[in-house]
Amino acid sequence: MKQETRTELVSRDTILKMLSDDETGRVSTAETAVNLPKGDDYIDLEQLERGVQKATGKAPVMGHVLSRRAVHKDTWSKIVAEVTAHDMTKAPAGT
Repeated sequence: MKQETRTELVSRDTILKMLSDDETGRVSTAETAVNLPKGDDYIDLEQLERGVQKATGKAPVMGHVLSRRAVHKDTWSKIVAEVTAHDMTKAPAGT
């Protein structure tokens, strides 16, 4: 397995492990929604390198989306820190 793929899987797994049982239930329910309300913050677990994104009205693949509304603000802060750390590991040297 490529290092980049392994890093993505570890980060995705790490993020999902941060969720409480209640949050996991809300995320699972959100996955069945058609799309996110315009302007909502979310992270696409399949495209972590994009970081936190804003819903534009176009439907992302909901099964891959972690909505800010689905988790507690403290959990969201931890997730954003993890995604930011993930992005930093991909940054070119010297940036």
